[in-house]
Amino acid sequence: MNRDKRRAIFERLKAADPHPTTELEYHTPFELLVAVILSAQATDVSVNLATRQLFPVANTPQGLLALGEDALREYIQRIGLYKTKAKHVIQMCARLLEHHGGEVPQTREALEALPGVGRKTANVILNTAFGQPTLAVDTHIFRLANRINLAPGKDVLAVELKLLKVIPVEFLHDAHHWLILHGRYICQARKPKCGECMIYDLCEYKQKTKVD
Repeated sequence: MNRDKRRAIFERLKAADPHPTTELEYHTPFELLVAVILSAQATDVSVNLATRQLFPVANTPQGLLALGEDALREYIQRIGLYKTKAKHVIQMCARLLEHHGGEVPQTREALEALPGVGRKTANVILNTAFGQPTLAVDTHIFRLANRINLAPGKDVLAVELKLLKVIPVEFLHDAHHWLILHGRYICQARKPKCGECMIYDLCEYKQKTKVD
């Protein structure tokens, strides 16, 4: 895919949604961090249902530590892998208090040192909470980048690095959200909704499929 096509794609995505954001519900960087940890292999809808009950009770490292792992499990038990996630969240809270005064750090290295936080989660926090021009490559973005030939790669890191290289810099802050939402609702895995796609004429996948 050439430079002009890439620019046109993001110009259209921006025109349709000038201020995209995550569908996870949060008010502070810490709430977002907890929500993103809980969202691994789970839907944003299920996480939001849990955190709407959890955060009014405990939404700080101190509060969650006081709540305890067993009680936390009760709030998140409908989320996949909830036992492991509860353990990681409690350990993460302890580390935040011990090493960062309870504040969410703003570097990838420090974030990835937290229990339950990998590169993808760290990138979400850096981008969404702190406005850094990073990209968290999830299943949707990986599929989309390869399918339409935007930034093909064999693994998520390769796709992430290529996206950072080829996306025009003025779009980097919001590209993460645009691509996730497009992959989630339009360029879906089993049956992409090509007939509803605003970038269909720019897409290099269209020759392999039929318009819905």
